[in-house]
Amino acid sequence: MARQIRLSDIAAQAGVSTATVSRVLNGKDSVAPETRQAVIAALDLLGYERPERLRERNGGLIGLIVPELTNPIFPYLTQAIASAMTLQGYTPLLGTQMAGGATEDAYVDAMLNHQVAGFIFASGLHADSTANIERYERISARNIPFVTINGAHPALSNPDFSTDATSAIRQAIRHLAALGHRQIGFASGPLRFIPSRDKTEAYIETMRQILPNEKPRVVHTLYTVNGGQSAAAQLITSGCTAIICGSDIMAFGVIRHCKAAGLSVPHDVSVVGFDDSPFTGFADPPLTTLRQPVKNMSEAAVTTLLAMIQGEPAHVGKMRFEPELIVRESTAVRRT
Repeated sequence: MARQIRLSDIAAQAGVSTATVSRVLNGKDSVAPETRQAVIAALDLLGYERPERLRERNGGLIGLIVPELTNPIFPYLTQAIASAMTLQGYTPLLGTQMAGGATEDAYVDAMLNHQVAGFIFASGLHADSTANIERYERISARNIPFVTINGAHPALSNPDFSTDATSAIRQAIRHLAALGHRQIGFASGPLRFIPSRDKTEAYIETMRQILPNEKPRVVHTLYTVNGGQSAAAQLITSGCTAIICGSDIMAFGVIRHCKAAGLSVPHDVSVVGFDDSPFTGFADPPLTTLRQPVKNMSEAAVTTLLAMIQGEPAHVGKMRFEPELIVRESTAVRRT
């Protein structure tokens, strides 16, 4: 038997009045969708069973394909997208990629068999400039709409929602230059990935503009802790006193290398990450990073996709979202 729901507990968790909770539980229409969702989330968090009238009435399934979930930015992104879908009455059908696991093509085929109404691809093969785009053409041929996040492929005409890499790297270099750093290195992912290419081009151009007498120093490696460690060894050997990373995970690898080498972060080497994934503020030291506007990108991607599903033409093209430099304790004034 389901335990009795205490309205006061739900109200406190959701940050609303008990009267609002009562209206949601009784299926009243006079509650904003966001408030209704907050009450439902509070029910779930406190372990209550949802009343029958609050169980999902699906508007349809949407295929959501993301990379592996060991990098904390991807669970965060997945949650934001799924939440935006749920508010509109749709349910995500999630596919996560990992080494040795199901491929993006396998997920697409399985989801097509489940008659999904559309797709959202986040940092998938659309972001790889060397990948075959046939899978996306196949989806389009079936008149199934899709959008992408963080990887605007030039050969695809679908809407894309990405963080403005140029703005992000410029903010990081300006921040480090203002702290007196001149030898600023960049640890990037593989160049075949469109975000890596965009960030690298932005780094080289901004270095030429702001520090024209300094040679750009770039290491292309993997978006992993080990990749960050490898890049740090090369960049520090070349004289860098500051390193910008293509992801927070890489930045953690840079910090690990510095500590193993007896170097202090930030007093010997300043480090900047990219993502502002959960827990970066709890790193040692707390990580200065470039925050991706995950919520705004996710909501825009879902809103656009649902409009396409309903037959409206998509005119948004390739949208860029402004990142924010979050300054914490991994950057400091360069020692003289």
